[in-house]
Amino acid sequence: MALRLVQVNFKARNDSALGRFWAEALGWNVSSEGPGVTNLEPEGFAWPDPDAFYVDLVTVPDPETVKYRVHLDLATTSAPHQAELLSRLKELGATPAGVGRGDVPWTVLADPEGNVFCVLEPREIYRDTGPIAAVVVDCADPRAMTRFWGEAIDWTLHEVTDDHAMLRSPKGVGPYLEFVRTPHLKDMWTRVHLDLLPSPVDGQAAEVARLEALGATPADVGQGDVPWKVLADPDGNEFCVLGAAASPST
Repeated sequence: MALRLVQVNFKARNDSALGRFWAEALGWNVSSEGPGVTNLEPEGFAWPDPDAFYVDLVTVPDPETVKYRVHLDLATTSAPHQAELLSRLKELGATPAGVGRGDVPWTVLADPEGNVFCVLEPREIYRDTGPIAAVVVDCADPRAMTRFWGEAIDWTLHEVTDDHAMLRSPKGVGPYLEFVRTPHLKDMWTRVHLDLLPSPVDGQAAEVARLEALGATPADVGQGDVPWKVLADPDGNEFCVLGAAASPST
């Protein structure tokens, strides 16, 4: 039995419009399993390919427009590629986001619904991740997060300090999962979250029990009677363990 990080999930005002932005940004395919849900898949992969990472966008009433705990870092391969990507993203509707980073080599943007993300300068470590270099989680203690998430999904630890940590699939595919020490976490919402898929999928109950033994706690975000289980990691970041009936979560 195993548990795999399969996608990042965005709560959206308009999943279709936001999905079109991110599909163009990433160069991915768009599909939908029903009203209010947009699924993005990398070219050549179909859900739930074990070597792929996906993005889901789900329309919810009044998603918060604040700074979020989870964001994406986009990879570039050269300075011209970074400049071209920035230009294209702005044409698609992204806007500069001033978040007090100062003079840094990456650029912080917001998508058309205000979700902040970064376009990184070329970095050798991200040369084979695909368009998403990393899923970045703000937290109080990166070392504690690597202990929980390393056991939760059995990813390989690549770096850990008091301020920053990096995990990646042991297959060496897809984006990194990174944790960054961040103050004032209580002032931040979780509009973007991680979705985990058990393998086999009917092992959901056992995986939820295992995660709770590691320190996760049940979370109520108004999900109602759904096939996925909503938990929070020891730092309060909500995530979902998917079930057999559906891939997305709210």
